[in-house]
Amino acid sequence: MTSSLSTIIILIVLFICSFIFSLLINGLFLKFSKTLGIRDKNETVIRWGPQSKPAFGGISFFIVFLFSLIAGPIIFKDSIDFHNIMFIGFILSVTLGFLMGLFDDAYNTRPWLKFSVQLLCGIILICTGTYIQIFSSTILNYLLTIFWVVGIMNSVNMLDNIDAVVTVVAIFILTTVGVSLVMLNKTDINAADILLIIGLLGALLGFLIYNWHPSKMYMGDTGSQLLGVFLAVIGIRYLWNMQDAEGNVIHSKQILTVVLVFLLPLVDTTTVVIKRLAKGTSPFVGGKDHTTHHLSRLLVSDKKVVYIFIFISFVSSVFALNIMNFMKQWNCIRFVIFAVYCLIIFSILFYISLTKRTGIKR
Repeated sequence: MTSSLSTIIILIVLFICSFIFSLLINGLFLKFSKTLGIRDKNETVIRWGPQSKPAFGGISFFIVFLFSLIAGPIIFKDSIDFHNIMFIGFILSVTLGFLMGLFDDAYNTRPWLKFSVQLLCGIILICTGTYIQIFSSTILNYLLTIFWVVGIMNSVNMLDNIDAVVTVVAIFILTTVGVSLVMLNKTDINAADILLIIGLLGALLGFLIYNWHPSKMYMGDTGSQLLGVFLAVIGIRYLWNMQDAEGNVIHSKQILTVVLVFLLPLVDTTTVVIKRLAKGTSPFVGGKDHTTHHLSRLLVSDKKVVYIFIFISFVSSVFALNIMNFMKQWNCIRFVIFAVYCLIIFSILFYISLTKRTGIKR
């Protein structure tokens, strides 16, 4: 990707346009919304708030996603290969995630159908060459890739339970990956991925205006499924399979970086799954037992929960960027230090989720 000043200016303009477009399109949806994307509050207990609100955020994400694709040939001309099989697989999986989420928001689909589509997204990525390459066994790499794609799509969906939480977490994940790509200055980075990351960042920031507590709209499954598969792919390409600043591939370093960048979705999902399995209930049925819910009860404020998640995301991102770009020497001590940090965050949030507290009534 060219590093000329004109290209940088164009990318900044793309980001600003994505932000403004997201702001306008979500405002337009909000103004004209009646029933589309609004679930009957007696149908489900996934949402934390007592009010039913339109779930249009995901539609704006997909529109900006398409807008970024159209802008690609204009900005980079012939430097982007849109016929690349990996890129096509990326587009297909994101589109499939969007359509499944849209269908779920409209008809409240069965969990098995959602899982089947998530599985299909992983299979499409593998068949088009996007998969985790960490084991010597190809089968194990494929299985881990399926587990990762399905897991992240569900993690993002499950974390979308309090105003703005999953939005700010996704913003930090994309920002961390984007900053890392700029700092590493790799020549093999797909320019189209940069476009899509910038476009989605703008879309998320525009949506955040309406999703901040007290929110006016949600992203819905349309947004969380699109966002989940998008983050999963970016995670595979630029975290799981990325070389460090020295061009080395160190598996312990890669795994720890992935955990740091995706720390909060992983911690929340792990906590919920452990607790529900211990109670003999299904991990796939929505409930008000997430780390965010328990923090809200403890702090008696949804906004404070978002601020805590912003702080943890910021610290984790700084650690991840340091590991990827500045730590030329990697050893067991450094691995243990950052692993202990992740364990501390998990332990604190898991402990809070076990305590019985009475907070604001929902």
